[in-house]
Amino acid sequence: MATRAKYKRGSIQSTYGMIMATVAVALLLVVVLVRSFGLVQKRDQYQSKIEALQAQIDEEQQRSEEIAEFETYTTTRKYIEQIAKEKLGLVYPGEIIFKDKSSAN
Repeated sequence: MATRAKYKRGSIQSTYGMIMATVAVALLLVVVLVRSFGLVQKRDQYQSKIEALQAQIDEEQQRSEEIAEFETYTTTRKYIEQIAKEKLGLVYPGEIIFKDKSSAN
């Protein structure tokens, strides 16, 4: 009888141990799932931020190209003549300028 009671007590203790281990594993699984959901959301936020920054980089590169083209254009004779006529009112000798009467007033 004593051995039987000992065996029963050991069986109950091992059952409690198995239950406790199962609860611990389940709790660990829940924690991992919650954290992974948070990480997925954070990843999505970062991905949208990356896309926005990439679009901004593309815009700035295009702007940089436009500035480089304008810089090249400003060194041409055509640009210099255009500015001299528009801003300074200079003309070539013998060139005739016609002014519209409606715009003169």
